Amino acid sequence: MRRLLAPVLLLSLAYCSPVTLLNAAAGGNFHVTRNIAYMPGPRGMLDVYTPDGAVNAPVVVFFYGGSWQEGDKAMYRFLGAALAARGVVTIIPDYRVYPQVRFPVFLQDSAAAVAWAHAHAQSFGGDPHRLVLMGHSAGAYNVAMLALDPEYLGAVGLNPGRDISGFIGLAGPYDFLPLHDPVLETIFGARQNLAATQPINFVASGAPPAYLAAGLRDTTVDPGNSRRLAAKLRAAGDAVQERYYPHLNHTLIIGSTSQLLGFLAPVLPDCLVFIRAVTTAKQRSAA
Repeated sequence: MRRLLAPVLLLSLAYCSPVTLLNAAAGGNFHVTRNIAYMPGPRGMLDVYTPDGAVNAPVVVFFYGGSWQEGDKAMYRFLGAALAARGVVTIIPDYRVYPQVRFPVFLQDSAAAVAWAHAHAQSFGGDPHRLVLMGHSAGAYNVAMLALDPEYLGAVGLNPGRDISGFIGLAGPYDFLPLHDPVLETIFGARQNLAATQPINFVASGAPPAYLAAGLRDTTVDPGNSRRLAAKLRAAGDAVQERYYPHLNHTLIIGSTSQLLGFLAPVLPDCLVFIRAVTTAKQRSAA
């Protein structure tokens, strides 16, 4: 069946937007509350995907990629639906990007969205003590920085080690110096300060558990970013899991979390195993 389905999907993708197709196929027992303001401005909105009957459910805040230059929460209905249909309250915020802002403003926005999730998750059936950060590409960078550098969550009254159950990075750039793109040089600023932009430089003992995954066909973000960050976390005594998918590239690693493309690799099941494990552990420690 999968061999028959793949050519049909590829033909469909050739004639319509891939995201439109993935979102159109998203379904399950959940409902969506759209465009909730977590900070002023048009990029300060988020969507909440709530499982039907959710009570003290795990909570995921997902940050999309786009090279810190683009992205739209509406594009990721397929992910919100996939997680919510499996019992996870899922929050997908927009955040400001270049040229409107530069580093570190998009991290400050991300921290504000996490603070909103922590304060309001219970209203949507979520448990704020079972909070996981998840991101793809530039979004994976954002969650790694929030989890590893206490400055950003600290500014909104949260502590990564105390308030974050774990973080998931899919195809993330965590150790990407030197920069070779003039736009990225502008986004991240003066050369003498670039070390402070790299998640790998903030690894220390006591970080939240991490799940780092990448596709081995990724030519956009070197999977070596995940390997190097995982090695440094492990050396610091932090809990980390790695997974590398042989047949996935940079976009398919997130696309395969959808209902239509899930047959490509078990990215969604692997993330769910991690989410359930770390949030159950956090729930027990809080009891």
